[in-house]
This record gives sequence, structure tokens and C-alpha cells, in this order.
Amino acid sequence: MGSSFVLLLREGLEAALIIGIILGYLGKTGKKQFNIYVYGGALAGVAGSIIAAFVFNSLVGGFEGRVEEIFEGVIMLFAVCVLTYMIFWMHRQSREIGREIKAKVDLAVNNNQVYGLFFLAFLSVFREGVEVVLFFQATMTTGDKLTSLIGGFLGLIGAILIAYIIFRTSINLDLKTFFKITGGILILISAGLFARGTHELQEAGVLPIIVEHLYDINGILNEKGVIGGFLKSMFGYNGNPSLLEVVFYWGYLLIIGKKFLQTYKKTNKQA
Repeated sequence: MGSSFVLLLREGLEAALIIGIILGYLGKTGKKQFNIYVYGGALAGVAGSIIAAFVFNSLVGGFEGRVEEIFEGVIMLFAVCVLTYMIFWMHRQSREIGREIKAKVDLAVNNNQVYGLFFLAFLSVFREGVEVVLFFQATMTTGDKLTSLIGGFLGLIGAILIAYIIFRTSINLDLKTFFKITGGILILISAGLFARGTHELQEAGVLPIIVEHLYDINGILNEKGVIGGFLKSMFGYNGNPSLLEVVFYWGYLLIIGKKFLQTYKKTNKQA
């Protein structure tokens, strides 16, 4: 539940901020008559995401045995790549994204290409939706599907609420801190997905096992217990991981985590 909550909270807020910027800019420039294209594009993006989820789920359901293990492992590793890129992309774009969106809105309105607004809104929502579908498929293999869906729903409600507060009140939320904290949590989630994907590919015989269980602490913190189960669903915890799982988990965490901290320290010095 925890990982899906964080994912939907962040992804939902990104999409909501972009749609909010478009609508807010149209309002300030006296072009509210074009709002309908933005709403239409956002709804189409939601519908497209639902269709993508249905197609993806149907595709996954068609695999069995070793092929399913390989597919799940590949999906997890691909999710790690996309998730890592998303974390750093949002940081790089946070300062310029408002200006870029306003420029695209001006271009569409001034050239009477109103459908450009539709596709701008559609792509903004659909991109986040596809990422959510990918992450859900990757994270739900380590936890209960129902609790993942509940966590995702709560995260989406939280994202909408935060976006509403930003655009409808005078409260100035520190989005930089928000994305820094959620980015750090997502790096931990991604490290767990990396290790879990490695585990799936080892079970499928794609990667060598080398040392099957580097250690076993299930007697202290069982992955099937309450706390261990939460850590497994949230961060991919494994009480008896293989050597490669441990190497890839800590290797990712040290390299990407260090890069993440350096990026924010550099930003703070420039501010």
C-alpha cells in the first residue's frame, strides 16, 4: 500500500500541476473558452491510461511459468529505469516547466490550433498514467493487489487535494521539499524493485544464483510477518536474499542515492 500511495501521490500531483498551470494561464490571459479542450484532453488521458492498464493486465495474464518470471523480472527492471529517470527529470524541469507549458499554450492559441491544447493535456495525463500502470504491475508482485489499489486511490486523492490547495488558496506549499522527500522514498522503492527483478530473473535461470542465500534473518524479521510484509510490499524487503540481490540493491542505492543528494546540494548552492 505504501509504495502505491507514494507513486500515485507524486505522479498524480505532477499531472494535476501541469493541468492546473494550463487552466490558470488560460484564465489569466482571458482565454477560458479554451478550457473545454484541456478538460477533454485530461479525460481522454485518463481513459487512455485505463485502456493501457487493461491491455497490459491481459498481456501479463497470458504468461505462465518461466516466461512469466522473465516477464515480471524485465518489467521490474524497466520500471526501475523509468522511475529513476522520472525522479531526476522532475527535478531538472521543476524550474522551467511552467514557462515551457505557457509557451506551448501561447503557440496553440495564437495559431488557432486549439487541438494542441487537447493533446498537451492528453499527453500530460496519459504519460503519468502509463508510468503508474507500469509501476503498479511491478510493485503488485511483491504485495496484495487490493491494498495496492487502496494505497494508489488514497495517493491520487492526496494529489488532487494538494493541487487544489495550491491553485485555490493562498497557501504556498514547498513543492521542492515535497519532491525531494518523495524522490528519496521512490529511490528506496526502486532499489527494492531492482533486487526483486534480479530475484525473478534468477528463478527463471536468466541470471546466475552464485550464492542462493547470503544471509537469513527471517527468524528476526520475517518477510511474511506484519512488519516484514509491509517492508516487502513497500521496499522489496527479502529476509534471505541472494548475493546478486544484495549487490544490486546496495549498488543502486549508493550510486543513485549519492547522485540524488548531490543534485539537490548543487541546487541549494545555486539558490
